[in-house]
Amino acid sequence: MSRTLLIVSGGIEAVPGIRLAKEMGLHVVVSDMNPNAPGLAVADDRIIASTYDVEATVAAAKRYHRAVRPIDGVMCIASDVPLTVASVALALGLPGIPPESASLATDKLAMKRKFSADGVPVPWFSPVESIEHLRKIVMQQGYPLVLKPVDSRGARGVLRLTPDVDLEWAYHLSHSYSPTDRVMVERFLAGPQVSTESIVVNGVAYTPGFSDRNYEYLERYAPYIIENGGELPSYLPTETRQAVRDLVQQAARSMGITDGVVKGDIVVHDSKPYVIELAARLSGGYFCTHEIPLNTGVDFVRHAIRLALGEKPDPSELTPHFQRGVAQRYLFPKPGRVIRISGLEEAKQRPGIVLCEVRVAVGDIMGMIESHPSRAGVVIAVADTRQKAIDRVAAVVNDIEIETVPVG
Repeated sequence: MSRTLLIVSGGIEAVPGIRLAKEMGLHVVVSDMNPNAPGLAVADDRIIASTYDVEATVAAAKRYHRAVRPIDGVMCIASDVPLTVASVALALGLPGIPPESASLATDKLAMKRKFSADGVPVPWFSPVESIEHLRKIVMQQGYPLVLKPVDSRGARGVLRLTPDVDLEWAYHLSHSYSPTDRVMVERFLAGPQVSTESIVVNGVAYTPGFSDRNYEYLERYAPYIIENGGELPSYLPTETRQAVRDLVQQAARSMGITDGVVKGDIVVHDSKPYVIELAARLSGGYFCTHEIPLNTGVDFVRHAIRLALGEKPDPSELTPHFQRGVAQRYLFPKPGRVIRISGLEEAKQRPGIVLCEVRVAVGDIMGMIESHPSRAGVVIAVADTRQKAIDRVAAVVNDIEIETVPVG
């Protein structure tokens, strides 16, 4: 009987990883609360349970493990649910990171406190107990600052505080996105931001995923902090890239992750890297499934699947084989009701376009761009150079028109 892999996430960005696992000869069971989740349609079996409900997913996985077929590994793809995954792994005796490490990854304040205690460079930070406390912090620290929920995801409720932002509005908005009613603030450090993705094997972090994040719309969507994709290979100097990799290694060790996947959000300020966050999961945005393999030749998700099954990749398999240009951009239509989508099929035929995905349909209502889930689509281009990939993706974004009309 083939081995069984449980993937705790059935969103559209998990589909390429689910298909890959099936191509590897695995029996794939996917859990998701939404019975119409795209990943469930391509899975061999399904479990209906919220990916964020640890107890429900553990109970469902146990039932499946006993009554249907034994589960040999568990992981998530493009879903920030490491505690659910770690708890299933512990309950079934499967490979996985400790639940304590997963808990740190889902609590930004606890994570920063652990990093600070272990000497991992992070921006100055503080919990925020009330609007009065926030005002006091601003008076003491000055601007700019970043206000964020302690335990949300997808940039929901993350705000860059500047003198023109209403602090009371910002506090209540950010607070509303925290399931545990907690917010925190940290220093906004100017400088290039980097997304990394690493596989940690025997305590050593291998980081083939290294992308320069694009924040060209930082002012347009202020005070929300919205990323518009990124590009690879990085333009940062060799010594800076190595300093980032060393920092990821240090942060993974601080979190107690010796075998697993970590995704880093790093800022380089005055030539020194700082950890903004470190997630214990495979990334979203098709970074792990598309961009890393296209850029480096490293089949990142395949090795992450193997690790979830208890197989440890050889370091040579995690070393980039080449550096090809890759660029990703998102689609940002105006708010309103979508009345027409054009240029999509033509865009898909352009040279070097490997992904062109529109996530809205005629009749959908587009709100203001306030978080990453509100982006309307994504395009990824590949070329022999970074700049050519950027040019290709920009041309496609210009080709695709999502026309809206005001509502109400």
